[in-house]
Amino acid sequence: MKGRSLAEVLAGAVVLLVAGAFLAYAVTNSGRGGLSGPGVTLTAKFDRIDGLAPGADVRIAGVKVGSVLDQRIDPQSFLAVLTLRVDGNLRLPSDSSAEIASEGLLGGRFVSIVPGGSERIIGDRGEITITQSAVSLENLLGRFIFSMTEGQGGAGGGGRPNGEGAAPPAAPR
Repeated sequence: MKGRSLAEVLAGAVVLLVAGAFLAYAVTNSGRGGLSGPGVTLTAKFDRIDGLAPGADVRIAGVKVGSVLDQRIDPQSFLAVLTLRVDGNLRLPSDSSAEIASEGLLGGRFVSIVPGGSERIIGDRGEITITQSAVSLENLLGRFIFSMTEGQGGAGGGGRPNGEGAAPPAAPR
């Protein structure tokens, strides 16, 4: 420690300690920490999971109750299979459904679980069979634009918008 005083070393140690305390506070209060208590592992199959990555939230009624652990392709059905970890204190009915939802136009995606009304409960390693895949904003915009151009005569220009070229209405007698 040539050229360093004891005060500089102590100041550096204090800065590192404070930074560590802020990091611990941020992790425990951000909702990104691990699940508290036991968890249940579930699977769900989707046609498409656009933009959903491992670590994404699993929510019920907008409240985070778990996270996505893994994603893979089923080689027989070619569906995306998600492995979810959900709070074990929740007793999800067997007819619960899962859907890929978005936080907004530019927001991230998450899995939203809608509990069903069945008396039977999904156990650990169970499967959510009722699913709704992600809605692609690009596909929706493409369909909208296509329907608007079709409504105005399509690509061939055969139609006339706003009644142009139609016979004038008959004069009242």
